[in-house]
Order: sequence, then C-alpha cells, then structure tokens
Amino acid sequence: MKITLIAGARPNFMKIAPIIHSIKNAQANGANLQYRLVHTGQHYDKQMSETFFEELNIPQPDINLGCGGGSQAQQTAAIMTAFEKELTENPADIVLVVGDVTSTLACSIVAKKMCVKVAHVEAGIRSRDLTMHEEINRMVTDSITDYFFTTSETANTNLFSLGVSPDRIFFVGNVMIDTLLANISRFRESDDCKNLNLQQGKYFVLTLHRPANVDEGTKLKQTMDEIIKSSQGLPIVFPMHPRTAKIFSDLNISAHNLHIIPPQGYLEFNYLVKNSLAVITDSGGITEETTVMHIPCLTLRDNTERPETCEIGTNMLVGTNPQNIAPAIQKLFDGKWQKGLVPPLWDGKASERIVEILCNFANCKTFSDN
Repeated sequence: MKITLIAGARPNFMKIAPIIHSIKNAQANGANLQYRLVHTGQHYDKQMSETFFEELNIPQPDINLGCGGGSQAQQTAAIMTAFEKELTENPADIVLVVGDVTSTLACSIVAKKMCVKVAHVEAGIRSRDLTMHEEINRMVTDSITDYFFTTSETANTNLFSLGVSPDRIFFVGNVMIDTLLANISRFRESDDCKNLNLQQGKYFVLTLHRPANVDEGTKLKQTMDEIIKSSQGLPIVFPMHPRTAKIFSDLNISAHNLHIIPPQGYLEFNYLVKNSLAVITDSGGITEETTVMHIPCLTLRDNTERPETCEIGTNMLVGTNPQNIAPAIQKLFDGKWQKGLVPPLWDGKASERIVEILCNFANCKTFSDN
C-alpha cells in the first residue's frame, strides 16, 4: 500500500515524525507499506520548519511544493494546484493528513476529488469557534475523511454526532505525545537562554500568535502589561512568533524581566517548558505537552478544541480578556493549581497503533472497495 504523508507547518512535523518512524519499523518487519513524504512549504522559515526535520530525525521530504506565503485563499489554492500535480505523478492508495492547518484542508480536498482515500490524524476535535481558521479546516477535512484517528473519547463523540460510523473511527491516542516522550531525554537549553541564567521552576514561558491576541496593538499591549505586572518579577521568556513580532515592534513594550528570544527548535522550546514555573499561551498543542509534563498552563483563549487538557490535565482557559490574567497567575502563586493527570492513551504509542491499522488495511483485499 502506498501512503502519501502530508506535512506543511510546524505542528505537523511533531505529528508526522513518529508515524514515519513506526512505518519504518513495520517495513523492517515485512509490512507491505510504502510512503512518500510531501512538504507543502506552508511554513518556509528555517526556524519554523527545517530545524524540525533535523531535530526529530525525519528524512528530507520527497518533494517540497514551495507553497509558502500569501493569504489563506492564495495559499490554499497554491497547495491544491501543486498537490494535484504531485498526486497525479505519484499515485497513492491513501493520503494521510495530520492536524488542522491549511495544508491539511487543501490536500484532503485534492485527494478526495481524485478518488484517493483520506486518513485524518487528530480527527474529531472541535473548538466550536468559526473565527478560527483551524476550526474550519477541521470541519471540512472531517466531512470528507474516510478514516479517523482520534486523540480522545470527546473527539469520538464529536464524530458520532456527525453520523460517522464507528468502524471508521480509531481511538489511537496522541502522536504529539509520542514525539514528546521519545525526545524528552534529548531536550537541551538553547544559546538564547543560557545567558539568561534561568532557574528551574522560577520563570514563565510565553507564546502568543492568535489574531484575537496579537492583531490589535492596544489589546496586545494590555495583555503584555497584565502579564508583566502579575509575574512578581519572575523572568518571562517570550520566543516570539513572526506574526506577533510585526505588531509588537511598534508598541514599545519593555520590562526588566521580559526576555524576547527568536522562535526555538523543538528540543530547545520544550526544555524551556519542562523547567518553567508555568506557560502562558494561546496555542493548542502546547497545552497537550504541558499536561503530560505536569506544567501549569494558562491559555489565553475563550475556547479549546482540547477540553481534556482542562478537565484532566494542567490547563486553564483564562480567556482573551486581559483582566482575567492577574487572578489566574495569583492562583498559581497561591499553590492552588490543579495537579493534573495524563489522558488515556497519551502513552507514546499512538503512531504504533496507527501503523498497525494501516498494515491491516494493506492486508485487506477489499481495501479499495471500503
């Protein structure tokens, strides 16, 4: 069976890496699986893309479609056009997409229109927030997916409510956690941070990139002011996303304990997280990693597609109102933060389960008719 794997943006690489490693292990044991890795080029900055191939030991892509830049519509169109040519020249039995980025949506549509089956890793998660591009990508991708690999029972329930038959849903766990657990012993302090003389458990990590938090300068400044004011002077390490940097540079925000550094590689960023007091973020994926590492996480969003990180893990939805930040941080300082547990099947073996299922497909003579 020929599988085309799609990667395009930073979150994809952490999810695709363990799947590739598991496919290679299966091949070594005689599995009838072949794969082709397609990088859409959605993230084209080296720190946002190429370093992940090096750090996570992912082979270089078979092709880079070079579809970086442009508006959402322009990028979607560029990826679809380029991937149609790629899939025509290199046919596949199944196209496997991960996550919820533009590449996920675009390549799924192309595959289905070319009558190629689609498997979606991290299927079924929902924030119910249609102002998020990612939510639209999830909804559309799941509406045309053939096989759903899910991270939680909540995701399963979401898919059942859409009428997806149970035999197409596979609760396998979280491939992001596969990568985390496989690399946790390799985490390392970056040169950017060594000079900061950070002490374990005595600093915050901050990431911000969502439009609701960073696109409007006044709102971003209020948010930063609240974080700085509430931090009790502890260092705030802020690896700044290029999207945020464009607006931040005009706001004249500074504080003795605010340390702005470039985007970090996977190993360096998670070293920061693992040794921090807490993370303040508007990312979804980071809330999963903090839950497994038992690090308190304050999420500056009004909703989450990963409710298990709040219900079971160490995450709290603080919201997008800057006035909510101080009470949340004070709860942390008061020692009242929930300790958190690890959700079911977040055990580092999700990719093994996925590849075992793909092997079963490959051995099924009626796969093409399913």
